[in-house]
Amino acid sequence: MARVRAEARRHRGSHPAPGRVVLRDAGVMEWVLVSSSRRGLTIGLLLCVTAVAFEGMAVVTAMPAAAADLGDLQLYAWAFTAVMIPQMFAIVVAGRLCDRIGPTGPLLAGLAVFAVGVVVAALAPTMLALLVGRAIQGLGGGALNLALMVLTAVAYDPAERAGIMTWYSACWMLPSFVGPAVAAWLSETFSWHWVFWSVLPLVAIGLAFMAPTLARMSAPAATDAATDAATDAATDAPSALTADDAAPPAVPTHAAFAVAVGLALLQWAGQRLEPLSLVWGLAAVALLVVWFPKLMPQGFTPVAPGLSATIMVRGLMAGSFFGMQTFLPLMLTGRGASLMMAGAVITVGSVGWMVGSWLQARPWLRRSRDQIIVAGSCSLAAGVAIVAASGWLGTGDLILPTVGSVFAGLGMGLQSASTSLVTMQLSSASDIGRNTSSLQVGETSGNAVFAGAAGTVFAALGTQATDAQTFGTLMTALAVVSGVSIAAAHRIGHVRNFSLG
Repeated sequence: MARVRAEARRHRGSHPAPGRVVLRDAGVMEWVLVSSSRRGLTIGLLLCVTAVAFEGMAVVTAMPAAAADLGDLQLYAWAFTAVMIPQMFAIVVAGRLCDRIGPTGPLLAGLAVFAVGVVVAALAPTMLALLVGRAIQGLGGGALNLALMVLTAVAYDPAERAGIMTWYSACWMLPSFVGPAVAAWLSETFSWHWVFWSVLPLVAIGLAFMAPTLARMSAPAATDAATDAATDAATDAPSALTADDAAPPAVPTHAAFAVAVGLALLQWAGQRLEPLSLVWGLAAVALLVVWFPKLMPQGFTPVAPGLSATIMVRGLMAGSFFGMQTFLPLMLTGRGASLMMAGAVITVGSVGWMVGSWLQARPWLRRSRDQIIVAGSCSLAAGVAIVAASGWLGTGDLILPTVGSVFAGLGMGLQSASTSLVTMQLSSASDIGRNTSSLQVGETSGNAVFAGAAGTVFAALGTQATDAQTFGTLMTALAVVSGVSIAAAHRIGHVRNFSLG
């Protein structure tokens, strides 16, 4: 890495023209934006995050209306996992591409594919067509999210990243405030189809802001900020899983495909609940056991500290939170709440996420990154447990679900930005793309597994048990998963908080 830093300083000393990216030695793939201003790029990225977030949050609210219109309620959980399974595959492919050619190409391709998926879903006449559109959205969204994080890791220095992550979280939270209400209004006034159409203008405007800067970015380059960040992290945090001077092995795309198939088979087996499901379930487990570790950083094990523990925390927390949010509107509308009221619970709960994201970037919060993640996992576990209690009570009262959502959101706000920052700090300059990909694969797999497991509980109990038994059992299982994340968070080890200066 000393050679890399010296090469970067040599290029910087040559005074490249403003707005250009200098091509340096091809051994380490990393980007630097040598522009006097990143305002257009930053605004464009934030708008794209907002578009993806609005689509995700709005669909959670609109899906009960879509299911009522299209039928096939047994496919309800698939409307969410149909996004996550191809998203996981796209994350891996985009991670490889980012390390090879930089994030611009994957970013633009992800935006285009995501937009196509939105159009397909908006035109869907059947639940199956809607699932196809959601799957295409997953492919585009996975590439977009991965490329966005890689670009953040190398275009902003470590002290800036926490602030950028706060803005990203704000972009996720803004749709949480307005998205459910807008989605409910569109669905009840016009049609749930318009929830998807409303996403496209944000994508177009975001691309327009980013285009001038992205057009000038040509090839990977090295910066002192990024390489020094990796060096600082290596001396202050648990060891990264790859040697600092060694290029990481390429992630096999067939492994990503095998894991995607395994996740799909696992949900298929869980929701059909017939003798043949045992065969599909065993095949799914075999695929995941063999191929999932190949998508992780070198040295990954579920019980290891450092980066391994960070990935496990991300997957467990995201899975339990997403599973809760997937079925919370269905639980509330089934007990007499309107789509607008169910959306309001999600909206109010999002205040917690925004507060958590804001807190994690405060310099006066004198806590290391690992301590912030532990606090987040505890808050999430408490929130999901409160929602589970509401599930068992079986009443239409909205107080407990709202309070639980606030605590769960607070935990996610503390965790989401912090696990991304920890991954950046534990990664050498050559493997940011791969490790960020692994983190997002862990998150997406957790979402698919636990949302799918919640769907299995719903399918198994929905026709035989009472409403309280079904949602109480479902939410309790998710609360247990969030509780396990607390133990994983304690294994991360000390990681410096650059927000403290």
